[in-house]
Amino acid sequence: MKTVVVGMSGGVDSSVAALLLKQQGYNVIGLYMSNWEEKDEGGHCTGESDFDDVRRVCNAIDIPYYTVNFAKQYMDRVFSYFLDEYKNGRTPNPDVLCNREIKFGPFLQYALSLGADFIATGHYCGCERKDGFTFLTKAKDQNKDQTYFLNQLNQKQLEKVIFPLQNLEKKQVREIAEKYGLDTAEKKDSTGICFIGERNFRNFLKNYLPGQEGKILTLEGKEVGRHIGLMYYTLGQRRGLNIGGLHEGNGGRWFVVEKDLKNNILYVSQGDESPLMSDWLEADTFNWIPFMPSDEFECFAKFRYRQPEQKVKVKVEGEKVKVFFKERQRAVTPGQFVVLYDEKNCLGGGIIQKVVKDGSANG
Repeated sequence: MKTVVVGMSGGVDSSVAALLLKQQGYNVIGLYMSNWEEKDEGGHCTGESDFDDVRRVCNAIDIPYYTVNFAKQYMDRVFSYFLDEYKNGRTPNPDVLCNREIKFGPFLQYALSLGADFIATGHYCGCERKDGFTFLTKAKDQNKDQTYFLNQLNQKQLEKVIFPLQNLEKKQVREIAEKYGLDTAEKKDSTGICFIGERNFRNFLKNYLPGQEGKILTLEGKEVGRHIGLMYYTLGQRRGLNIGGLHEGNGGRWFVVEKDLKNNILYVSQGDESPLMSDWLEADTFNWIPFMPSDEFECFAKFRYRQPEQKVKVKVEGEKVKVFFKERQRAVTPGQFVVLYDEKNCLGGGIIQKVVKDGSANG
């Protein structure tokens, strides 16, 4: 009997993943990760309620469960990078790094030390093993597909993974949980930063990166307000600018179009979104799953999670990957990941380093 260690978060997805694997005849072990050590106003660890849910679910489906603490690894490998990127005026995606550096890094190694043959998670995606390679495949439920967040996984990581929810829709997952009396059946989906959770993001970031106030200017150089620190804003952002009450201009909404880190200036535009549109990007630290198709090819891409796939042409030049858009794209943001796809699989992804606006869409 093969042993599978399931990453239990206290949510409905991982709960049902564990249940399904047990029904399929695996020896299933639940493992809860504690990666962020913080107490709330009452002095309680913020992860305690999630672990209570894990305990109840594991007891209900009759599997053993354990906890493991990767807080130091999370701080060293994920959170420090997260802060450095914000210091440099960029917008990182910690969830992608969290998967590569924690869930499929130390977690995988720890599970193997427990005698596991595989690990499993509640991600909506799948693995297909073919011709000596492991492909990361899209989920049936495209609204929940999470391959974007797994674009940095390598072959050694993926060959040891099972994704039980690949062919299920979220509604079905909740129905299964309810049918088998799992306490997490109606639990709200978690959002926010990986392992840190939901909170007022600006207030949270202020604890680590005190903001430096500066000018908000139009592209023509007119001052229209003050910002509280460049790291608190991202390209295309409309809310929280506190300049909507101006009774001048064209009456359109204001949004962020550029950040000048050197001079601590936030540039905005009103109504006109053309400054946010770009034609191609350059990325590096590219991870191919399972291999690079060729030096030049056409495929689909996402520049942020929950974005519909966009047609692109890709040119690989050494360590740099240039992605040319068939149609101009809005608010493509340095520090985020560009993730490539074919019809069925996630091909891999890299960090966006440069965004170019030169009228050359279509490659």
